[in-house]
Amino acid sequence: MKDFFSRVYKLVSQIPEGKVATYGQIALLLGEPRSARVVGWAMRAVPKQLNLPCHRVVNRLGEMSPGYVFGSQELQRAILSSEGITFNKSGCINMKKHIWSGPDNDRS
Repeated sequence: MKDFFSRVYKLVSQIPEGKVATYGQIALLLGEPRSARVVGWAMRAVPKQLNLPCHRVVNRLGEMSPGYVFGSQELQRAILSSEGITFNKSGCINMKKHIWSGPDNDRS
């Protein structure tokens, strides 16, 4: 599991400002499509010294994580807004506009 967490952290570190990724998307990009929950565990356990953009990882609906470890949902939303992420009227991220296509397809 430690190796999987390291792979998650490496991938999350590549999510650019203005983009988000989902737990399931990260699992899929790592070749483990059924491991979205484990990606969540990795996000919960991330060492602060890694300074990862964990706020850019959201659920599949574009909602803030209710258990956002590094502060509140409001803080996560504020950080994302400051990076140019837009939200719809129900408070969800505009996923069509902001979903990250992955490291091999990144044109940001």
